[in-house]
Amino acid sequence: MPSLPAVLPIQPFTRPVRGEVTLPGSKSLTNRALLLAALCKEKVTLTGALFSEDTHLMVEALKALGFTINANADAGTIEVSEQTNGFTKNEPVALHVGLAGTAARFLTALCAAAPRGIYRIDGIPQMRKRPMKGLIDALRSLGADIRCTGVEGFFPLEIHARGLRGGEVSIDASESSQMLSALLMVSPWAASDVHINLATSVREPFVQMTKVMMSQFGVAAGFDPDTKTWNVRHQNYPFNSYYSIEPDATAASYFLALPFASSGSLTIRALQGPGQGLQGDTQFIKVLEKVGATIRAQEGNKTVFGWNEITGVNVAYYSPAPRTGVAENFNEFSDTFLTLAAISPLLSGPTRITGIAHSRKQETDRVAGMVRELRKLGQEVDEHADGDGLTLTPRPLKSGVEIETYGDHRFAMSFGILGCHDLHGDGRPWLSIKDPACCAKTFPHFFDLLATLHAHSHA
Repeated sequence: MPSLPAVLPIQPFTRPVRGEVTLPGSKSLTNRALLLAALCKEKVTLTGALFSEDTHLMVEALKALGFTINANADAGTIEVSEQTNGFTKNEPVALHVGLAGTAARFLTALCAAAPRGIYRIDGIPQMRKRPMKGLIDALRSLGADIRCTGVEGFFPLEIHARGLRGGEVSIDASESSQMLSALLMVSPWAASDVHINLATSVREPFVQMTKVMMSQFGVAAGFDPDTKTWNVRHQNYPFNSYYSIEPDATAASYFLALPFASSGSLTIRALQGPGQGLQGDTQFIKVLEKVGATIRAQEGNKTVFGWNEITGVNVAYYSPAPRTGVAENFNEFSDTFLTLAAISPLLSGPTRITGIAHSRKQETDRVAGMVRELRKLGQEVDEHADGDGLTLTPRPLKSGVEIETYGDHRFAMSFGILGCHDLHGDGRPWLSIKDPACCAKTFPHFFDLLATLHAHSHA
């Protein structure tokens, strides 16, 4: 992790941005692939993997469980070999998940599905407030012995593993689709087929990501829309090869938005277009096109229309074009709502964002936090009465503001992009980010990359 000050002034771009960006691997894909690789009997090598705080926590937990893991950050590879002694240890195994929601849910399901052992799982105080009840209840109904040693339904947990029996189970994954994904991925390890009934609606993109990845690892998870039931057979994961991780589409949203702050053009390497690949957050491309960006896929050195077999995305905002506020439901790709909200002061007319109530229970209350920080910047913000959205009306930006990040990487990166706007017209920093190092969660080198683009654009 690069060394960063406690408060980081953002250097505005006085010239249009230009250059090329190579993104880190997707956190969502990397942690799913780590769990699926651990469920396989043979060695699996992940390529293009993300090396960040969240994936480090997942790797260290798997090592503590007895898996042989060889990671090479320079090459972007993680090799997951056989589980050797973790499920046979006599003493309890302690696992620490920090604030990593994927690691928390996935490891809880893995330990509950283990044939034996005692596992104590905990995180930082904020993690103890994040929803776990739906997953805990579902695993218990499949025979798991899970004890909440603090508040019922939350971390910390102590799991006395004895495997899962299979059969019918109901899950409420409305607060986090990660709970359903975790249950789906470990279901093949149950003693018999598992039939998962959805007690409530669930956000689809990340569940579909899980379904496709399971099939890539050799196990089919079928969904019956009439009964709202997922069906997973008892079987082994047969995969034993190389698995490639896509670049992080959520991380891409910041650089897709950068030309709105600085004008100019950027090429983002290997990013899939909307509807391509496994990540629903690529839908943010369509939002920015509505706002006024020109975004085209690239194939080799050519710019093409359409999104098949592309090697990158070129994004540009040209000053004469309108920058219009939009109305958008972010329910299916909510991690990117902060990116749009942060650049909303640069748009003409109101921006209305809905479908984000569930983001109040993520790293922090992201809706309330965005309201506070935009109001500090002088913006008019209406927090919807139903708690599900915001309406943002641009007003003149205030200078000298320090953005509170609440330990949330997405606040740091979103407002880092806004700070690239040359508010005074002379390159003077006007916006600072508190605790910029929180980006280590998913994008440790974000501010280094931003500084490199600044230097290249001003050379």
